[in-house]
Amino acid sequence: MERLEADYVIVGAGSAGCVIANRLSADPNVSVVLLEAGPADRNPWIHIPVGYFKTMHNPTVDWCYKTEPDPGLNGRSLDWPRGKVLGGSSSLNGLLYVRGQSSDYDRWAQMGNRGWSWEDVLPLFKRSENQERGADAFHGADGELSVSNMRLQRPICDAWVAAATAAGYPFNPDYNGETQEGVGYFQLTARKGRRCSAAVAFLNPVKSRPNLKIVTGALVKKVEIENGRATGVSYLAHGRSDALVTCRREVILSSGTINSPQLLMLSGIGDGAQLKDNGIEVVHHAPDVGRNLQDHLQARLVFKCNEPTLNDEVRSLFNQARIALKYAMFRAGPMAMAASLATGFMRTGDHVATPDIQFHVQPWSADNPGEGVHPFSAFTMSVCQLRPESRGEIVLNGPDPRTYPKIFPHYLSTETDRRTIVEGVKIARRIARHAPLKSKIAEEFRPTADLAMDDYEGTLDWARNYTASIYHPTGTCRMGQDERAVVDERLRVRGVAGLRVADCSIMPEIVSGNTNAPAIMIGEKCSDLVREDNRQIA
Repeated sequence: MERLEADYVIVGAGSAGCVIANRLSADPNVSVVLLEAGPADRNPWIHIPVGYFKTMHNPTVDWCYKTEPDPGLNGRSLDWPRGKVLGGSSSLNGLLYVRGQSSDYDRWAQMGNRGWSWEDVLPLFKRSENQERGADAFHGADGELSVSNMRLQRPICDAWVAAATAAGYPFNPDYNGETQEGVGYFQLTARKGRRCSAAVAFLNPVKSRPNLKIVTGALVKKVEIENGRATGVSYLAHGRSDALVTCRREVILSSGTINSPQLLMLSGIGDGAQLKDNGIEVVHHAPDVGRNLQDHLQARLVFKCNEPTLNDEVRSLFNQARIALKYAMFRAGPMAMAASLATGFMRTGDHVATPDIQFHVQPWSADNPGEGVHPFSAFTMSVCQLRPESRGEIVLNGPDPRTYPKIFPHYLSTETDRRTIVEGVKIARRIARHAPLKSKIAEEFRPTADLAMDDYEGTLDWARNYTASIYHPTGTCRMGQDERAVVDERLRVRGVAGLRVADCSIMPEIVSGNTNAPAIMIGEKCSDLVREDNRQIA
């Protein structure tokens, strides 16, 4: 059996794990082992912004999870891509840099999680950020994570922004600034037309450090626990041989909202009855492991256009060659595109103080990003509820780490969630009827114009059939002060010493926006906490 030893063992080289490995290994007096189940990020499509068309649903770099049939979606199952590669989901995602609202983090602090208010976390966002626009009160310019403006513009997205402002929504040039509310254009995690994943930003500059060992192809089987303390992890190396890493200080799980609770349960930390049903000895009864699952559900409206869109640009081989040449020469054009160009953060009514819906606007349309675009001119207007009340869970499906757990999202299971998605669809359709966008739309394709604007039940049923995940699962190792919380405000797993969780699973409530930037912030926060606590011990 292969054996390694280190001061710190980090499980998962995703957005948070890469940051933690970088920060902890900056101290030459400590050793760090970073384990990743997937391969190195050598697939060239990972580094091309539009490469998510090729990497999502590709089992060599994507876990390719799928939810259980969901009653809230009329029994449909949804694909949940998750990165299985250095960089984790930041190597597959749509590159959109969104932090959420300041009130998100203030609510975390109000729940008793000291150190997680907006005032506390803003410096962590700024620390990581290398903002193309320069530093200011809300942005940093000296960090590793490149944040840049779009290198692509399309008239249909400009028309959407103009129509939204005509409909009464203010233009906002910086949704990560003083206020989130308004419409504008996304920024993305890219530099000079190349994806800036967490691996590119945080691992590549430090991977030659002698005190940092990065191990790929390492599927962790469980955390080793002796006398109530984590002493290391056992793993399967490249699917063939057993291996073990022992740690002198801490094990840190940064495996994501699905894998982190699964690993806790495989290690005997979880609901006692569920563990026994799966033949696992109970080390610590923690009934909320895997629960509190939250996700952003998007309704994807598609409108046929009377002028060309990106659908037309990519259909012919000649145009594909022209696009490839433009990217090769200038790192520009459609291949430098993030998942969406335009965005909007809006309130569905005066009953909410801050935006409760978000738009992702794309100059193309498809049933699924991995299946190619529609054979007609069209664009997509996607809208999601930012703070869903629905709560799902991850359920263990056997003692073998190679067997995927069951995912029960429980989408649209509250009246607030149903009402919000319906109102979001209505707002989208109203924007489409304002100039200058109105003149560019030839047909309401999905939903069709036959669906009456005020038909609540009809719109809800349409949403149940045509919504999809934006791939923002969170919350399954909830942080909190109550006894049922999985981790405390210092990310320490309750009931087991020397073990932390640091990824989006620790969110008590999902943030009001895309989750990659918050995951990196969580990595920054965890590295600070680990160093503080171990400095006190020393």
